[in-house]
This record gives sequence, C-alpha cells and structure tokens, in this order.
Amino acid sequence: MEEINELIKRYSLQEDVEHVIIPFKGKSGQMKRCFLLKRRFIRIVYPEGHYVDYPLTEAIEATVRYPELLLSEAIYLMHKELSSQT
Repeated sequence: MEEINELIKRYSLQEDVEHVIIPFKGKSGQMKRCFLLKRRFIRIVYPEGHYVDYPLTEAIEATVRYPELLLSEAIYLMHKELSSQT
C-alpha cells in the first residue's frame, strides 16, 4: 500500500477509506472522477472469457495517463508506451 500512497501524493489524487479517486477533465471540459477500489489487484475480464489481475498501481498510472479510455485499453497503451521506450 506504500506504493499506492506514493502515487496519490505524486499525482495529487484524492482518497477515501475504500477508494482512490482520480479527478480529470472530460471531453466537454467538465470535471469528472474515477473511483478505483483500494485492493492490491484489479481484475479485468475480457469478452473472450479470460481475465488478468493487474496491480492497482498500474491501474492508477494508466487512468492518470488515459482517463477517458476503458481501463483495459489504458493499461494496454501504457504497456505499449513503456515497451517502446526500452
């Protein structure tokens, strides 16, 4: 949970007892918020029937970078971006 607290401070995010809250501006310019449950992992179930458990830290990073996308798409783009840097 220490890594999560570092991300909350780094990106000036909000939190409550059960959620990390990521504020962002929507396409219309209106403020929105994304709520992620404070758990070690977030499970994404894909339409093909398989699932992947992602660390909450990855979900936070991906949501901060790409707030308007589905979480699965945001994580994919983040991984693609990181692999192209190496």
